[in-house]
Amino acid sequence: MLPAVAIVGRPNVGKSTLFNRLAGRRAAIVHDTPGVTRDRNEAEVQRGELAFRLIDTAGFDDTKDGLAQRMTEQTRAAIADADVCLFLIDARAGVTATDQALADTLRRSGKPVILLANKSEGRTADLHDAYRWGLGEPIAISAEHGMGTVELFEAVAPLLLDARTHEANENEAVKPLKLAIIGRPNVGKSTLFNRLLGSERSLTGPESGITRDAIAATLDCDGRTILLHDTAGLRKRARAAGHTLEELSVASALNAIRFAECVIIVIDATQAFEKQDLAIADLVIREGRAVVFAMNKWDMVAAKAGAIGALREERDRLLPQIAGAPLVAISALSGEGLTRLLPAVAAADTAWNRRIPTADLNRLLSRAVERHPPPAVRGRRIRIRYMTEPKARPPTFALFGNQLKALPEAWLRYLQNELRANFDFGGTPLRLLLRTAKNPYDPRKS
Repeated sequence: MLPAVAIVGRPNVGKSTLFNRLAGRRAAIVHDTPGVTRDRNEAEVQRGELAFRLIDTAGFDDTKDGLAQRMTEQTRAAIADADVCLFLIDARAGVTATDQALADTLRRSGKPVILLANKSEGRTADLHDAYRWGLGEPIAISAEHGMGTVELFEAVAPLLLDARTHEANENEAVKPLKLAIIGRPNVGKSTLFNRLLGSERSLTGPESGITRDAIAATLDCDGRTILLHDTAGLRKRARAAGHTLEELSVASALNAIRFAECVIIVIDATQAFEKQDLAIADLVIREGRAVVFAMNKWDMVAAKAGAIGALREERDRLLPQIAGAPLVAISALSGEGLTRLLPAVAAADTAWNRRIPTADLNRLLSRAVERHPPPAVRGRRIRIRYMTEPKARPPTFALFGNQLKALPEAWLRYLQNELRANFDFGGTPLRLLLRTAKNPYDPRKS
């Protein structure tokens, strides 16, 4: 694994701005409101031969209880995981008591520390107290404008020379599976994320909407690396509109879906398949991602007899475009059913990558047309000559023939169901491309 560099500091000193600057992309939400970042966020940074994992952390504040205290514990965990710490202070505000407490924590950790004075592009305060920490002279930077990043990389490079930089390429032959956990707020996404990782990687609690950024972490499953993303809850657009932070959180979750190959849609089993659940599932299907439904809070379902069968029927009735998608009953809090979840993800990913030989497809097409011929259009029969699969991820099938644009939606759904039943495409959306041959005798085409 690549060496880790953690950005730490009190709230609102510019940690996420620096994270985005070093990552070279908008990987973390940035806003003037203090305490926007609540979980650890990671990105890989490559600069010449220097490569490392960059960790963004929540603001360190040892004076508060509740959610703020849990955020501080996340920062402590990031320090323990890091090979080098970037200690960020505000050059305009000067040194504070919270900075002093964090400096003491960093010294006790024994980790190499680089002291950075952010917001140094303008008027700066007296930073002489920072010299008493014994962490060296602060490097003047501006995360917003990119000032001082060259000096920062020059300071980081020698501290990472002894780190193991070659382990990241050991499993390069097998690409990691990109997996996102999504759902509406407060259905247990972060609890499931932590349970799969075996550590308190994301903040959890009874408060709705704790997670804001899409948080990434790696997980090893039967020798394959999974890049796992926890995301913010997706609320109805009207409820998020006008709330800047919530809009940014939703945008971050949508980017995680586009980045993913497979998506676990977490649903509250006590309130299954509500309107927002269906909207989220439809969004994932339109993006063409493999789908696994995790029915969370199964331990709270009173009448379990026959409940799974009923939920599967409801899934196929409400979401016929993803009929047969894996549906697993779990309890993220107790761990019940989790042994079935990742195998279901692996099966959905296999279906998402499946390629079918053209000969097998055309045998199926011939049987399907024989059983249920397409209806005639203005007295002319629709003729489907053959079918191929030009691409997978998701499986995409091209039909060639005449008047194919007139094929009813019901008949196309019938063909999709035949493909699912015969080639085990459960858990993945199927796309059909209609390729109608040109009529050489049509005067309009001359």
